[in-house]
Amino acid sequence: MHVAEPLFLRSPLWHTGSSMTSITGTRPMSAEYAKLPNTIRLVARADGVTLARHEFSRGTLAIGSADTNDIIVKHETVSRKHVELHADGDTLYVKDLQSRNGTRLAGSRIGEAFVTVGHVLLLGGVELRIENGDEPEAAKLGQLEGVSKSMRQAIEALRKVAPSEATVLLEAETGSGKDVTARAIHLASQRAEKPFETLDCSALPKDLAAAQLFGHVKGAFTSADKDRAGAFERANGGTLFLDEIGELPLELQPLLLRALESREVRRVGDEKVVKVDVRVIAATNRDLDAEVAAGRFRRDLLHRLAVVRVRIPPLRERLEDLPILVRSILDQLGPRARGFTLSPNALKRLGEHHWPGNVRELRNFIERALALGTAMPGETLTDDEPAEESGPTIDYKQAREEALASFEKEFVAHLLRVFDGNVSRASREAGLDRAYLHRLIKKHNVETK
Repeated sequence: MHVAEPLFLRSPLWHTGSSMTSITGTRPMSAEYAKLPNTIRLVARADGVTLARHEFSRGTLAIGSADTNDIIVKHETVSRKHVELHADGDTLYVKDLQSRNGTRLAGSRIGEAFVTVGHVLLLGGVELRIENGDEPEAAKLGQLEGVSKSMRQAIEALRKVAPSEATVLLEAETGSGKDVTARAIHLASQRAEKPFETLDCSALPKDLAAAQLFGHVKGAFTSADKDRAGAFERANGGTLFLDEIGELPLELQPLLLRALESREVRRVGDEKVVKVDVRVIAATNRDLDAEVAAGRFRRDLLHRLAVVRVRIPPLRERLEDLPILVRSILDQLGPRARGFTLSPNALKRLGEHHWPGNVRELRNFIERALALGTAMPGETLTDDEPAEESGPTIDYKQAREEALASFEKEFVAHLLRVFDGNVSRASREAGLDRAYLHRLIKKHNVETK
């Protein structure tokens, strides 16, 4: 799948006089761009919190912090009368009402512009998302979200089991969000204010696996220089998430089974038994029934773990959730992703990919595209090895330097747009030394205003 065009919309249309103009010149709006659903949903969000939501069909809406607006958005960066939206037929038009902090579309400040479903307007520091109101609202549990049938079924099952004390086995491919799912269960349970402890069974050193699970006392083995609590004790009162449980060494499985049944643990090298109150959530990317048949996993342990068994669908089975996942990832990326939106053609092409790495692969792709400001020219996203590029060859060192320079310039320009030229704040939010950011600004001749 080629992504030859920008992944994120960076060149909005804005009104100058009597023509609709883009950064690259005048161009007409396509029918696909202008088509609107019967119902338009507006969602205002800041710092991961929804401040307002509103659905309408056609007409004019005033948006701002004053109580006289049709949509009231209480935020220190939103003006009393900030922006006006007008929907008529298949046209959705936005007009900034001379707001203090401005209205931005795809990183550029606008006065007036045509917009459509999928766009994100930035009102000061608040994102106003334009969504298709004809589509059903997503099912949600914590950070889990989806509109696809398979994800709705999974979320519904998790919502039912979360308040209980039942042990849950999550079955999902690598990168499908097992940790996010386990945390969502924990936060929806009665133990939400208690510890959430994660132990990756695939990363346990074989000779120290028991100590990692149950703890040890000083002198129990060569490197045991002091007493140390294990995962069960650290999670006491809360939830213990055993990730990749299928990787747990066979000789350790009877000890885990005993701990699950008795809710007691004994530290390595100690005679004392410690009572623990722990809810266990396990996850695996293996077929544990096949592992049992092959003698690599105990049947009685599987039965103890799989009190409730929930399958998390891979991304290729829930492609309808791509817009939601992209939006969620951008939310998690914080201020540097504020105001960005996905171009319709790029979203369509993302849906043609197999996504063997699931949501983790999607996140990595979006982070790379966001950092570069666009997909790399000629970049291929395939399930197999990318084909060789045709055309003139280029020296590796030269290509690397050009790519780095392009990335630096785009990244610095985006930072300064997001933080309105405030170099101190931009450097702080991006984790850069301020002097270094000044050098990059000078090196690439980036405007700070």
